[in-house]
Amino acid sequence: MATLQERFEAAAEEVKTLTKRPTDVELLELYALFKQATVGDNDTSKPGMFDLKAKKKWEFWTNLKGTSKEDCQEKYIAKIGEFIVKYRD
Repeated sequence: MATLQERFEAAAEEVKTLTKRPTDVELLELYALFKQATVGDNDTSKPGMFDLKAKKKWEFWTNLKGTSKEDCQEKYIAKIGEFIVKYRD
């Protein structure tokens, strides 16, 4: 059976096969889970108020502060499973 890390890496590849685009909020959630799973807690400076996209990404990632790598990997894998059903023909 595949390890959690292997399943996480496979899910990260699987997301590239979606034929429809998830919503912006869904993409932000996915981004945050990926960053928390691969980097850990966000310790970067908050982007300026005029860089709205970067600010949202920063906020979503920062909201996961303290969440374990493994928990984020599991949630990421589950979310990709939902996306496959919802966004792939």
